This record gives sequence, C-alpha cells and structure tokens, in this order.
Amino acid sequence: MTRLVLASASPARRSVLRAAGIDPVVRVSDVDEDAVAAALPAGTGPREVVVELARAKARAVAATLSDGAIEGDPDLVVVGCDSMLLIDGELQGKPHTPEVALARWQAMAGHFADLVTGHCVLRLRDGAVTAEATDCSATTVHFGKPDPAELDAYIATGEPLQVAGAFTLDGLGGWFVDRIDGDPSSVVGIGLPLLRRLLQEVGVGVAQLWTDRL
Repeated sequence: MTRLVLASASPARRSVLRAAGIDPVVRVSDVDEDAVAAALPAGTGPREVVVELARAKARAVAATLSDGAIEGDPDLVVVGCDSMLLIDGELQGKPHTPEVALARWQAMAGHFADLVTGHCVLRLRDGAVTAEATDCSATTVHFGKPDPAELDAYIATGEPLQVAGAFTLDGLGGWFVDRIDGDPSSVVGIGLPLLRRLLQEVGVGVAQLWTDRL
C-alpha cells in the first residue's frame, strides 16, 4: 500500500485527510518560511509564493526519509502545503501576536479575501523522488463583522494567532465567516479536489491511500 506522509504539523490538515479515509504519517519540516519567501525573485506572484513554500516543506521532509520506507512501505507520497490570505493584493500569513491579529480582523471584517493554498506532492520509491506535482487552490472567503467584544474574546482564545489569515473555518473562527466561494477543505489547509489531481499526476489513485478502517 502506498503511504501518505504529511509534511505539516497542522491538526486541521490531518483531520481533513482522516475524514477522507487517509491516516497520514506526520513528519514536520524545519523550513524557515520567511527565509524561503525572502529568497524568491522580486515580483513572484502570490500563487507562486505559496507553491514554493509547499515545495520547500515537502522536499525537506523527503530528504529525511533516507531509509526509503515507513512501516515497511517503500512506496511513499509526501504532501506539503502552505496557506496564506491574499487581501488587497498582499499576502498575509500567521499573525503570531494578538495585536497583529486584531489589526487583520479590523481590516477584513465585512470584506472578502482569497485564501490561497500551495500544494506539492512528491512520489518516492526506495527513498528516491521519482515524480513531483504542484499547484495552488484559491477560495474566496466572505467575512462577517464580529462586534468588538466577540473579536476580543476570539483573539484571547489564541486560535487566530497561529493560522493563516488569523481565522479558521473549522473552529471558532467559523462563527465569523459568512460564506465561501470554492473548496472548503482548501480553506482548512489542504484541498481534496486539487490533491486528488496532483496524486494522479504522480501515478497514485486516492483509493490506494485509504486505510482499512473504511
């Protein structure tokens, strides 16, 4: 059976995959995202930025799989993802601090923005990368207008500090999203329709990845 290795610490991404029948092996990269983005040529577009970040994460994890097998399986796919919010032509990553999160929400409340997610899929056989596929998904998110008390309470939970765009769709932030135009799984951090296509490009069908629990 082909095993899927998720190059991400995100519990939300893992939950999306598990709900879709895949129990991924989680390996977290030590990629310095800011350094990768800073090294890109001037004028690199938003979609290319998130794709390059996803590629860096996937390649970093693939490089650690030197033995070429996980739990005896030499046939692996490594999936890296990176999400950022594109608002007013500017990419917004994780706010990290309450002050930045508040400023972000004050700017985007009552407006809409695109959540862009880069995906990179690497096929490994016996530790060697044999195929690579990359692409980006974009979903338009229409934000509600939380009142000041709600916004303060939300930021105080800490949830928006470590997620792209300072919001979640599948957590407390879902209360403040009016609607989305596009793929909801992509907003959570890993787009299933796009991932299925990229897996096909490297020669893997999703049914090969389903676990026995289904």
